[in-house]
Amino acid sequence: MHFDAIGRVPGDPILGLMEAYAQDPNPRKFDLGVGVYKDAQGLTSIPQAVKLAEARLVDRQATKTYIGGHGEPAFGKVINELVLGADSALIAEQRAGVTQTPGGTGALRLSADFIAQCLPGRGVWLSNPTWPIHETIFATAGVKVSHYPYVGSDNRLDVEAMLAALKEAPKGDVVLLHACCHNPTGVDLSPADWNNVLEVVKAKGHVPFLDMAYQGFGDGIDEDAAAVRLFAESGLTFFVSSSFSKSFSLYGERVGALSIVSESKEESARVLSQVKRVIRTNYSNPPTHGASIVAAVLNSPQLRAQWEEELAEMRLRIRGMRTQMVDLLAKNAPQRDFSFVGRQRGMFSYSGLTVEQVTRLRNEFGIYALDTGRICVAALNQSNIDVVTKAIVQVI
Repeated sequence: MHFDAIGRVPGDPILGLMEAYAQDPNPRKFDLGVGVYKDAQGLTSIPQAVKLAEARLVDRQATKTYIGGHGEPAFGKVINELVLGADSALIAEQRAGVTQTPGGTGALRLSADFIAQCLPGRGVWLSNPTWPIHETIFATAGVKVSHYPYVGSDNRLDVEAMLAALKEAPKGDVVLLHACCHNPTGVDLSPADWNNVLEVVKAKGHVPFLDMAYQGFGDGIDEDAAAVRLFAESGLTFFVSSSFSKSFSLYGERVGALSIVSESKEESARVLSQVKRVIRTNYSNPPTHGASIVAAVLNSPQLRAQWEEELAEMRLRIRGMRTQMVDLLAKNAPQRDFSFVGRQRGMFSYSGLTVEQVTRLRNEFGIYALDTGRICVAALNQSNIDVVTKAIVQVI
């Protein structure tokens, strides 16, 4: 009786696709929708460096008591160095406060609540397109959401339109930028573009927010953090959300971080106190296990070197799949130019496929992709790439 008036909301586009895929009896189905790295055998395996760190952790861990709202201190220290650079002046000056969060999604939600409560009236600007949950998270927190142009249906980056929109955005609004490996398009800004964005953001008094969920999947760990470090040198206050689910294959452990750069050590302490208050009324304390594994890997020279090597193998395998996909499509559909797929970076490709074409892939071939045409290149391998590319040729 009490719940009679409660309606059913549409399913999340990504989770809904996962459910549809799980229920499909087709034995030759392929999931290219969910943003999970898969190896050459189609498995989301655990890196050896992570396994070794976890074994050591289990052997030595003496307690699983609460670790406090901001999380594991050892984790926060190494994450700040990974994101900002070990020699960052922001760390030395104690201006970069960092909080462990339940995944990158948790960092985004925490920042959304912080903005709504501590920066009331500020809106957030998202790229068009962006990860769909970006909009949901900020809107649910009560933050006004607007969009700036980014990549159009022609798969071309429109930097001029992006800059024009940011110039018109109200002073002080938050501008969310994908630091690397843009989700869903795979199209990143060039170094020159980043300088132009920084110039506009600084001139307009906006608050930059760099979402970096795929550090290490583009060109390398330090290379992919170049945009964050550019803003770190700008003198601006800004947010950085990070995820380590992908780079450490700790999807189920939910390991993320929110870094907030302030103008001074004293200001950072005030900001972190407000963040901690938001945490207390949300999830109280983050989980310990995944963050302890990440800290153990990054604090061990041997394990870190092994992890970086394994991450490089992931990055190069994805890049190889991009190249092979472009070559196969060029061979089988010479009338259509898919070369842009090879220029994209990271786990995803904005393929240019329409909703109708994606639907045909799913219904006729058991190939699952998002309606936007985003496909997870990291899910391709030698056993499915021929089938996938031939199916794409059939539907275009």
